[in-house]
Amino acid sequence: MNNFFKIYDNLLRNLSPSLRRGLMDEINWEERLIGIKGSRGVGKTTFLLDYAREKFGVGNRKCLYINLNQLYFTTESLVDFAGDFVEQGGEVLLLDQVYKYPDWPASLRKCIELYPSLRIVFTGSTVMRLKEENPELNGLVTSYVLDGFSFREFLNLRTGLSLKPYTWEEIVKHHEEIVPKILDEVNPLDWLQEYLHHGYYPIFLEDKNYSENLLKTLNMTLEVDVLFIRQIEQRFLHKLRKLLYILGQRAPGSLNISNIAKEVDTSRTTITNYLKYLSEARLIKELHRKETEEVKKPAMIYLDNTNVGYVIQPEPLNFIDVLKTFFLNQVKSRNEVCLGSRSQIAFCVNGEYQFCIDEKMSRRYRPDRYYAVHNIRSGTRNIIPLWLFGFLY
Repeated sequence: MNNFFKIYDNLLRNLSPSLRRGLMDEINWEERLIGIKGSRGVGKTTFLLDYAREKFGVGNRKCLYINLNQLYFTTESLVDFAGDFVEQGGEVLLLDQVYKYPDWPASLRKCIELYPSLRIVFTGSTVMRLKEENPELNGLVTSYVLDGFSFREFLNLRTGLSLKPYTWEEIVKHHEEIVPKILDEVNPLDWLQEYLHHGYYPIFLEDKNYSENLLKTLNMTLEVDVLFIRQIEQRFLHKLRKLLYILGQRAPGSLNISNIAKEVDTSRTTITNYLKYLSEARLIKELHRKETEEVKKPAMIYLDNTNVGYVIQPEPLNFIDVLKTFFLNQVKSRNEVCLGSRSQIAFCVNGEYQFCIDEKMSRRYRPDRYYAVHNIRSGTRNIIPLWLFGFLY
């Protein structure tokens, strides 16, 4: 136990100053079992350590962070370890990479049942279906998702500002009052292109080649998160990688499942399943029509975020597609989004807001829909600057 505390204290001492994520205030930390899911590379480990540093600090033995890829847990019981921790006055266990521990759902449940004073916070991949596939956790776990940096978080990190988030309703209905407050402190357009290229994943903070780093992260997502958690044989990895590359070349766009199945050399059913896995892994986003949300085949496929697009596609990206991907990524994290009802309308948000995405201002705007426009600092009525949708979290 002392060795684990030494490792934990060392991690806290060497933790670089980082951005305080908005999710920190959304979580009810009094819940006894909390699951924090996130795609690979979004900063789940840092998030746990930031919580430990903020709430407990170095040397406080009431909290302990452990990574369950430790070889110690190949022979030792997590339940017994938690019991020893509680006996020594421990209250909060932070468990990273929980899926590396065999039969982890049953072990977590047993910990909660045996040790009434213990709280557990664990991280896992978005590919994990905590409640659907783990009945042991039903009624016990509260699940949250940690996204990559929003544009607002990226701005705060790069400028040292403390710009606040806004709700969807605030942005749509009160953007004319909100925007001047932000413009008094920064011009977001000066930073947007940098964010689109390399601002979503915290790995841009590392002093390394971002694109190469992100490519490694994408491959690790396929090799570990998808293959390991979904129990797919290693020999099918090439098909998954090929599918992701094909989607990267064609997104955003509609899909002919039969044609793609032929290209990947597999069945339509397998492609449908793979699309679901890639969506769960936050590599793509499936967009359905409003009236057919239960249909398995999505109406459109987008890449999850613009950073992924710049890594996958060797040719220059269609910029209007980049802008649409940005809007979908930022908005869908907190809202329901489906395909727009007409060809010129890109998205329908929360079942009622029809949105067009434009690169620059036009004179053809109509009052029955909304417009998110890229190259404007501020808007009026139903014309809203696109960058402001990066302030939703």
